[in-house]
Amino acid sequence: MQRDNKNPIENYWSKRYKEQNTGWDIGMTSTPLKTYIDQLENKNLKILIPGAGNAYEAEYLFKNRFNNVYILDIAKAPLEAFQKRVPNFPSKHIIQGNFFDHKNKYDLILEQTFFCSFPPLPETRKACAEKMVNLLKPKGKLVGLWFNFPLTSDMEKRPFGGSKEEYLNYFKPYFNIKTFEKCYNSIPPRMGNELFGIFEKQ
Repeated sequence: MQRDNKNPIENYWSKRYKEQNTGWDIGMTSTPLKTYIDQLENKNLKILIPGAGNAYEAEYLFKNRFNNVYILDIAKAPLEAFQKRVPNFPSKHIIQGNFFDHKNKYDLILEQTFFCSFPPLPETRKACAEKMVNLLKPKGKLVGLWFNFPLTSDMEKRPFGGSKEEYLNYFKPYFNIKTFEKCYNSIPPRMGNELFGIFEKQ
């Protein structure tokens, strides 16, 4: 496992994983992302899953012979659990660190409500969108899920929601929007509360 620069928020996320306070974790590969992965033909794509947590999508990709997959999380606990669960996954592709410190270039970033883990402040979400585009190669894609429900005033209740219009304000300056709609194949508990997007770097 590789280690990027340390960040104070690491303790917050590590504590949540240790206490199993992970309501966003559905315990399996998300159906919308599985459907998207199943239509990918190029097994050599360099793929990043930021805020990977237990990284079920990475496990699914790896078992389907995508061998250039990287997972990144600020918390150590889920990455260690993943390494035990998928022992043949290359350890150098398991990175503990701060997303904003990470440096590499990818063909595809798979987003599993990672964006929604950041405080819903314009400067924070703008910085996240900028970092996403900077990590992509020319014509690289950001694909994934965003929560589609109103924000609350509780700044500690992560992950946070948002609206299609708000998210597009952050992504339109950097990406061509291929699709961004309410997810038709969410798992039942999330039906109507997820947006699925495919964004291509301009």
